[in-house]
Amino acid sequence: MRLKSGIWVAAYVRRCNVEGAFVAVRRRGAEEAGAVYIKISKLDGTAVLYGPAPQAVFDEARPAGRIFTIIVGRDAPASEADVEARLVREIRYDPDVWIVEVEDREGRHFLDDAIV
Repeated sequence: MRLKSGIWVAAYVRRCNVEGAFVAVRRRGAEEAGAVYIKISKLDGTAVLYGPAPQAVFDEARPAGRIFTIIVGRDAPASEADVEARLVREIRYDPDVWIVEVEDREGRHFLDDAIV
């Protein structure tokens, strides 16, 4: 059984706060199973966007886990405008998405299961 998106986001926000990063939930999606996107703003005009990994990377040993991959900014942080444009497209495609923004100059993402 997969953890509800609302509970997962609340735990992630707490983790970011404990690590000393500012975090805000910019958009609340479907409480039960909305896709979660994490924007890491480096506070220099650049950002990286993490989103749900494709189903092909899920492991049978951990079928309930959330795995993230870099959607925008894989090779180097992208401009904030590029990340925001991608988020607009994601919202148009699925209006039930969650958007969480973390501000961290070091670009730390605090995602335990991130495919970089």
